[in-house]
Amino acid sequence: MAEPKTKYDRQLRIWGEQGQAALEKASICLLNCGPTGSETLKNLVLGGVGSITIVDGSKVEFGDLGNNFMVDDSSLGQSKAKCVCSFLQELNDAVKAKFIEEYPEALIDTNPSFFSQFTLVVATQLVEESMVKLDRICRQENVMLIFARSYGLTGLVRISVKEHTVIESKPDHFLDDLRLNNPWPELRGFAEAIDLNVQDPVAHKHIPYVVILVKMADEWKTSHGGTLPSTREQKREFKELLKARMAAMDEDNYKEAIDASFKLFAPQGIIAALKEFIANEGGGEVPLEGSIPDMTSSTEHYVNLQKIYQAKSEADYLVLEERVRNILKKIGRDPHSIPKATIKSFSKNARKLKVCRYRSIEDEYNNPSPAELQKYLTDEDYSIAVGFYILLRAVDRYAANFNHFPGQFVGGLDEDISRLKTTAVSLLNDLGCSGLTLTEDLINEMCRFGAAELHAVAAIIGGIASQEVIKLITKQFVPMTGTFAFNAIDHKSQLLNLC
Repeated sequence: MAEPKTKYDRQLRIWGEQGQAALEKASICLLNCGPTGSETLKNLVLGGVGSITIVDGSKVEFGDLGNNFMVDDSSLGQSKAKCVCSFLQELNDAVKAKFIEEYPEALIDTNPSFFSQFTLVVATQLVEESMVKLDRICRQENVMLIFARSYGLTGLVRISVKEHTVIESKPDHFLDDLRLNNPWPELRGFAEAIDLNVQDPVAHKHIPYVVILVKMADEWKTSHGGTLPSTREQKREFKELLKARMAAMDEDNYKEAIDASFKLFAPQGIIAALKEFIANEGGGEVPLEGSIPDMTSSTEHYVNLQKIYQAKSEADYLVLEERVRNILKKIGRDPHSIPKATIKSFSKNARKLKVCRYRSIEDEYNNPSPAELQKYLTDEDYSIAVGFYILLRAVDRYAANFNHFPGQFVGGLDEDISRLKTTAVSLLNDLGCSGLTLTEDLINEMCRFGAAELHAVAAIIGGIASQEVIKLITKQFVPMTGTFAFNAIDHKSQLLNLC
C-alpha cells in the first residue's frame, strides 16, 4: 500500500496535512446508495475519509445497471448496500467500510440515536418528511448533515448544520496583511534604513513598494496633521505624489506602489474572538499572517523584508499561544488540549475566519421567505432554478397523496401533469406566492423525468456534495450557504439563498 503522503500527494497540496488528518478521522454515513449517493461516497473514499457506513434496504434491480457503475450483472437481486460497499472498499483499502441493509426512512423513525456516532451524514434521495425528521435528529446530536438529490435533469444540494466555523477560508481574493498604516518597529526601522532619494538608478527601481508606501505615508502625515489620505481628492493627490517621485518611467516598483496604495487606506479590522490579543499586544490588530506578495525589489531587500514579516508573525503566534494556554488553565482544562498546529493556523488566518449558520429544514419549509421566493420567481435568470426547487417539494406532496411520483409509471401522463400542476399551485399559496405560477413546460418536464436518477446528473450532484463534505470536515474553504440547484436542461448551476 502506498504511503499516505505519496498516495494523497495532490490533495495534500490543497488542504495540507491537517486537513487530511481531519478527513482520516471522519466517519461518514450515507443514506441510499443509488448513483447520487455512490458518486458522493466514491469521491470521499478516494480522498481517504476514515470510515463509511452505507444504509440502504433495496436490492439491485435491472434498472440500476444503467445508472450505477458500482453494480453489475452479477449484483442482480443482491443487497445494493453490500455491492456498493464492496466496490468502494476496492478503491481504497485504507478506508473502513460497512453496510446496513435497512431502509433509511425506517432507521430515522425507529432508531434516531444511530446517527450520533457519525461526523457527518450524507442523505440522498429523501423526501421532505424524512428530511425534516433527520435534520431535527442531526441538529440535536450536533452531527453535520448534507442533503443531495437527483431528479431527472435537475438536482439540489443543501447543507444543514447549526453553526460551522472556518479557520482556513482561503478566499480567492484577499487584501495582503502588510500593516502599511500601522508598521511595527522592525518594519519601520527597515524602511528608514532605505533612502528613497538614492542616486543609483538600479537601486532606486528596486526599492520594495512596501518601503515606498511606509515612507511616503509618513511624509504625508507630517504635512497633514498626522492623518492618512481619506477623501477621494486626497487619495488622488497621494498617488500623484508617488508618481512625482519616479526617477524614470520604467520603474515598476513605483507603479506597484501606486496600484497598491489602496492598501494604505484600508480600514483596520477587529476580530472579537481575539479580544485579549487585540486589546494588548496587537495594538488594535489581529496576529500578522506573515506572508508578503511578490514585488519588484532587489533579492536582498525582498528576503530581509520577508524575514521581518515572518518574525513578527511568529512573535504574534507565541503571544497568542501563551494566552490560549492561560485561558485553558483558568477554565480547568488541560493547557495543552489545543494543539500548537491549531493555534498556529488560527493565528495565521485570524483575518480570514468565517462563521456559517444555516436554518433548519423545518424552519425553511414552515417559515418560508415569500419576498425571496417572489424575487427569484420573477427573475429571468433564477426562475427555472427556483421552479425546480418548488417542484421537488411538490413531487413529494404528490407522492404522499398518490403513492407514486408523477410520470413514474407508463400511461396516465396527462393526469399526472394535471395533478402536479394543482399540487404546485397549492404549494405556491402555502409559500406566500399566490398569484405566481410555474411554466407549463417546467411542470411537463418534471413529469417526464418520472423520478429517474440519471447517472450524468448524479455525478455532478455527487461531486458538489462531496466537495462540501470535505469543506465541512477539514474546516477549510467556505461551504455553500444556500441551496445549490442544478439545471441540466440549460447547463446552469445556481445558489438559492433560502436557508
